[in-house]
Amino acid sequence: MISAKAPGKLYIAGEYAVVETGNPAIIVALDQFVTVTIEKSERYGSIVSKQYQDSSVQWQRRGDEIVLDNRDNTFNYILSAIRLTEEYAQSMGCKMETYHLKVNSDLDSPDGKKYGLGSSAAVTVATINALCQFYKLPLTKDRLFKLAAIAHLDVQGNGSLGDIAASVYGGWIAYRSFDREWLKSARYEEKLTNLIDLKWPALEIRQLTPPNNLKLLIGWTGSPASTSRLVDKVAFKKGQQLKGYQNFLQASAQCLTDIVTGFETSNLKRIMAGISHNRQLLQKLSKLTQVDIETPLLTKMCNIAEHHHAAAKTSGAGGGDCGIMITDKTEVDDQLVSELQDNGVQLLPLAVHMVTDLD
Repeated sequence: MISAKAPGKLYIAGEYAVVETGNPAIIVALDQFVTVTIEKSERYGSIVSKQYQDSSVQWQRRGDEIVLDNRDNTFNYILSAIRLTEEYAQSMGCKMETYHLKVNSDLDSPDGKKYGLGSSAAVTVATINALCQFYKLPLTKDRLFKLAAIAHLDVQGNGSLGDIAASVYGGWIAYRSFDREWLKSARYEEKLTNLIDLKWPALEIRQLTPPNNLKLLIGWTGSPASTSRLVDKVAFKKGQQLKGYQNFLQASAQCLTDIVTGFETSNLKRIMAGISHNRQLLQKLSKLTQVDIETPLLTKMCNIAEHHHAAAKTSGAGGGDCGIMITDKTEVDDQLVSELQDNGVQLLPLAVHMVTDLD
């Protein structure tokens, strides 16, 4: 039996701007995982998730193609990852096999609600990692990122793919999104084996080292949100507010440069100032596009955190899900924690996950 896992993620700064080619963001990988196991089978294959017991999928081989016995399923990201990895495997001369694939995720709440930790990205990464092991394919972090990015885009159609980068590389990363229009063209022009070894325009992934006194707190609102729908709404509105949107992109890029400099110089105050500034920029974007990024409970969380000398903002697309707070670990007080809890914000007991090798 083969097993692979991938961590969840949270955006720290640079949301919305990062969906534009070359724009920066900071993302962190967390110690909650999606685990995928694969076991060879003879007659039929299956895809099963502990989180979705009623939606397991059975499939068979018709030549080298996977044919589903149940087409109405909730496993689009897994199926996209399988299709792409098997295309890669066949291009490397591998004989197609039948197998049972099982998924187990820590990235949702016990009652099945999504925390917003990037479960679709993590399951895509873990599935590709496990299948590459199964077919004994050569794999590096760079290749895994590119395969997972293609598979994820095939399903979601938008987004920056920063969550894929966090799941692959782990820890704190500075990320610049690649040119997705170029990728669409390149998929028709290049073989997959060549495409994943090419340099992708504007793509940049760098590990960051946080200051020793940095403390990351994660607050969950209990209200899941759809990243793809919120990104679509902003994309629709930006065409009507082009000048304001361009100003947002420029200001966000400068803000992220300041935050990254804070990491590079171990300057916690500079990081916190940048986080607060990024919150203000997202509030302006919300007004510009009339998209609710910071919900009332997220606003309450941020205001409570700032009252206790922490920097706080929404994480990811907003609209619910999680918010992040950054403070000096020597100054975190119990009053902050109890006040957040009293106001309906659940603190998630998560830590940053470092990936030293492919898990």
